[in-house]
Amino acid sequence: MRKRHSIPRTVAFNKPYDVLPCFTDTEGRPTLADYIELSDVYAAGRLDRDSEGLLLLTSDGALAHRITDPQHHLPKVYLTQVERTPDESDLEQLREGVVLSGKRTRPALAHLLLKDPPLPPRPVPIRFRTHVPTAWLELTLHEGMNRQVRRMTAAVGHPTVRLVRMAIGPITLGDLQPGQWRELTQTEVAQLSYG
Repeated sequence: MRKRHSIPRTVAFNKPYDVLPCFTDTEGRPTLADYIELSDVYAAGRLDRDSEGLLLLTSDGALAHRITDPQHHLPKVYLTQVERTPDESDLEQLREGVVLSGKRTRPALAHLLLKDPPLPPRPVPIRFRTHVPTAWLELTLHEGMNRQVRRMTAAVGHPTVRLVRMAIGPITLGDLQPGQWRELTQTEVAQLSYG
């Protein structure tokens, strides 16, 4: 049984590729427990096994709700590597929102990066196809539908091949390397809670 910690704790974690966003797995796959040895912190939101980057974990239930509830409009920033180079009309569709399962996504910020971002290489390289170039986009969303970024880019004809979350509200990945975590400061927690 996990021991309760009297003061709520919140940490930022750079989730590596192929790690499940939970602490246990009956199939023995890599989980958060392989990297984080804190009691009573749980992921505030999801980051799929095949996605990388910033994941916030907290023992504060109210804060977890604020982070995950789309009513709070907490922006989440992603870098997504997609097949082929989107043109302006593709980007405009992402900005206006696309229809996924009969529901239009909220307007997003979307722009094409002019050069590849300085990210650490993925332990399992993406599958390159020689005649299908890739491009990087920065997308900022204010909601968290299941696999939303991947579904949005696919809907406009540019499937995602790599996805890295860079920020949640005021908290950024910074210089955390894959598998590293740090405790948030009181100021950062206050910014998340009331910002």
